[in-house]
Amino acid sequence: MEITLHHIGRRFNREWIFENLNYTFEQGKSYAVLGINGSGKSTLLQVIAGSLTPSTGTITYTTQQKEIDIDEVYPYFSIAAPYMELIEEFTLSEFLEFHFKFKSSLQHLKPKDIISLMGLEKSADKLIKYFSSGMKQRVKLAVALCSDTPVVLLDEPASNLDVAGIIWYKDLVALFGSNRTLIICSNQEYEYDFCNFEIQLADYKRH
Repeated sequence: MEITLHHIGRRFNREWIFENLNYTFEQGKSYAVLGINGSGKSTLLQVIAGSLTPSTGTITYTTQQKEIDIDEVYPYFSIAAPYMELIEEFTLSEFLEFHFKFKSSLQHLKPKDIISLMGLEKSADKLIKYFSSGMKQRVKLAVALCSDTPVVLLDEPASNLDVAGIIWYKDLVALFGSNRTLIICSNQEYEYDFCNFEIQLADYKRH
């Protein structure tokens, strides 16, 4: 999927978070959206995903030379972000079974395969509410990257991960990130140092 932003801006009350953002995200390329905390990275990601309406401008979504309406883009996106909640009353196995009723998995992966990828075999039947923050982050990332979608959006992907978890995250991206549009919001270089392109949100702020 190709995503084109046309003069996109977003403001809260009278304050512009960013404005006049023109950019095209191409299929199969990886992008880092950079900025300090509070700079609007998460806001932009939600605008791209269609969950927030831009204050100005429009977005065009194109796949196989066909334009997709913004109300129809959900099946094309996977998202992992701090504000995306897991269903904590489910066990890990139940959560994966539930999620993959709505989206197909890459390479026909089964829940038990994804649990193995996460290294959480011993927690397969454990309620997610009892998981550590690092375990929950592994679940979010694995679900996003193992879902069969052309676009993957990751917001602060290494948050709550220890050194071993960061290595695991990078391995997961290497395994499942190719030939997809990958957009990562971050201010930590180790989260995005493999990306093809960088976007500095400070370039789209009113000075």
